[in-house]
Amino acid sequence: MFFPFCYCILPIQSMNPYEKKRRWKFFLLIFAILIGIASVFYTDSFVKKMEREEANQIQLWVKIQERSMFLMDNDNFTEIVESVRKNTKAPVVVVDSSGHITTYFGLDSTKTNYSTDNKLTYDSLYFVHQLSKMKAQHMPLEMNILGTSYKAYYKDSFILTQLRYFPYIQMIVIFLFLLTAYAAFSSSRRAEQDHVWVGLAKETAHQLGTPISSLMAWTELMKSKFDAEDDPLIAEMENDIKRLEIITDRFSKIGSKPILEDHTVYIVISNFIDYFKVRTSDKVKFSITGDDQVRAMLNIPLFDWVIENLLKNAANAIENEGSIAINIIENLAKEQVFIDVTDSGKGIPRSKFDAVFQPGYTTRKRGWGLGLSLTKRIVENYHSGEIFVKDSELGKGTTFRIILKSSLTYEPTTA
Repeated sequence: MFFPFCYCILPIQSMNPYEKKRRWKFFLLIFAILIGIASVFYTDSFVKKMEREEANQIQLWVKIQERSMFLMDNDNFTEIVESVRKNTKAPVVVVDSSGHITTYFGLDSTKTNYSTDNKLTYDSLYFVHQLSKMKAQHMPLEMNILGTSYKAYYKDSFILTQLRYFPYIQMIVIFLFLLTAYAAFSSSRRAEQDHVWVGLAKETAHQLGTPISSLMAWTELMKSKFDAEDDPLIAEMENDIKRLEIITDRFSKIGSKPILEDHTVYIVISNFIDYFKVRTSDKVKFSITGDDQVRAMLNIPLFDWVIENLLKNAANAIENEGSIAINIIENLAKEQVFIDVTDSGKGIPRSKFDAVFQPGYTTRKRGWGLGLSLTKRIVENYHSGEIFVKDSELGKGTTFRIILKSSLTYEPTTA
């Protein structure tokens, strides 16, 4: 008889709540990016407007300077010249045809003139540096005063320079805020979901207890009434009842710190395969190879759940005839135990190697896609190990690898 298992490792065909949430996250990310782009474009247009205004101010100052020699005795004109200079925020340096600086304003006064040994001097390198920056930013404005040619160089004002960086700083701050908020929200949501799942699991274990006890009693009654102590059907019924007890025990342990004990890995897996293979298709062949003496710290009910989920996924990936092989390897150098589960099924696309462990990944219409997600949690959180897709090829099969610490190196951690 072939079980209609609820977990598989094929590509997603139907939408599920987890996929919908991922889509909403994607849309929100796109919306946030659009807001950031709009902010950058708006600030950029504002900066360009300020840049044009500063250029106009410099041009006005240049024109006034050209006429200043003719109207030096006009007090009103002198006030206008000073007013324009004070309202021009962009730093300016004027040089003559020989490249000598004739006038400047808007520069750092501590660099342009300072006192040394009671003499007023200036930092020549500072002027060279400022002129270099001005030449890189804007073309100079030509001036002609009393037949003498001059060039006025200028650069962006401090405010304008800061505004150029503002949208990028703004986006970084928004991104950090969203990242922090998302992390806090996700952590809170996971904690809430874990609490709900733990409650449901324990309630399920509690509800299963009564019918399991009744089934055990009915089985004993059948054996005594029909003298069926050695009946193989009764024996299989008892095996299934024991299996239900194990499943109930699994659910009751969710949310609690499991007790790990030293076990021979080969024996644990072999015992489960003996139970599992008579309940799946005869067309699927099982084999277990490798070191039969390797030991690791395991919680049998939970570790059986890991093997069960992997075998169910492997069996569902095999459409007709196929094989499932388990190989146990001891890595003496790293003091680790490798468990490879290989099937001859459809395989997994390389782009889905990580996605198969996410809640909701399933192709079966009746599946929830929680099997491999629970498997990963049991291996990593409760056994301090690792699980990943070691290798897969479409149409040829998949190999999952479990890595556990050997019994001698195991150090318990809080799940």
